[in-house]
Amino acid sequence: MLFALPSLAIHAAELSPAGLWKTVDDNTGKPRGLMRLTQVNGVYQGKIEKIFPKPGEDQYPRCDRCDGTRQGQPILGMTILWGLTKQGDEYQGGEILDPETGKVYRVKMKIEDEGKKLMVRGFIGFSLLGRTQVWFREE
Repeated sequence: MLFALPSLAIHAAELSPAGLWKTVDDNTGKPRGLMRLTQVNGVYQGKIEKIFPKPGEDQYPRCDRCDGTRQGQPILGMTILWGLTKQGDEYQGGEILDPETGKVYRVKMKIEDEGKKLMVRGFIGFSLLGRTQVWFREE
């Protein structure tokens, strides 16, 4: 069993938020969508790859409350997370868009549970003034 420990340390060092993540509704716990996080030159961004609308909701929603170039654009395929870089064991310095409200927040992320969970915290000003969502890695 001791031979497994070095491989765990190597695996932990390789963890990255890049990949596919399932988001869930804060109130119901049901899946809301799939986010594809990518990294280019050390900077991470996230794009909505799939949505799971509730019964009666628009199957192809648009960002009607967004400003600028995102105004009225389809939410599916939209980049809503950008500018994050690795800082210690967290990813910070970026922003996240809530497509339901059109508001943009500062964001930080942290990988947990051996890469199975991503803690995504959106906030205004200081990270104490915000909320955290848990995203789950899709295989």
